Amino acid sequence: MESASQDINLNSPNKGLLADTMTDVPVDNTSTAAATPTPSRASAYNGLTEVEEEELKSELAKVEEEIGTLRQVLAAKERHCGELKRKLGLTPLDGLKQNLSKSWHDVQVSNAYKKTQETLSQAGQKTSAALSNVGSVISRKLGDMRNSATFKSFEDRVGTIKSKVVGGRDNGADELHSPSASGDKPSQDNAPF
Repeated sequence: MESASQDINLNSPNKGLLADTMTDVPVDNTSTAAATPTPSRASAYNGLTEVEEEELKSELAKVEEEIGTLRQVLAAKERHCGELKRKLGLTPLDGLKQNLSKSWHDVQVSNAYKKTQETLSQAGQKTSAALSNVGSVISRKLGDMRNSATFKSFEDRVGTIKSKVVGGRDNGADELHSPSASGDKPSQDNAPF
């Protein structure tokens, strides 16, 4: 038993034992075998026979292959479309403008848009008529107020005060009393500022 010549396999179930005296013992895989059903169990579980299962697997493989082919064809068509647009000078912005223009046109010809436009037009006309009526009522009320006795009296008083202020400066008659009009120098206590 030479310890220097031993080979130790850390993954072996016989770790640390001499290689020449022990052989690897097979590991029991019964727990994993029970977890994955055999093809016959799966077929019985799904209600399919083995022949039906093989046919379905074959069909699945064909469909997956067709999908891959279609993806390749679509990618080639998209590249070709991009090349044609580039040659024509069409940019993504042009495409966006065209799509927006078409969408706006589709909205304008829709029945919902037409009905909404008619409703808003009628509402605008009614609002305009109502504002016009309010304006004429206010104008009439102001005219009535101007012709009232109270307003005439107020207007006369303002006219009188105006004539005294304007007339008093020109000819000196009916002067309003002010500190500067009396000739006195205003005191510091009565200064306006």
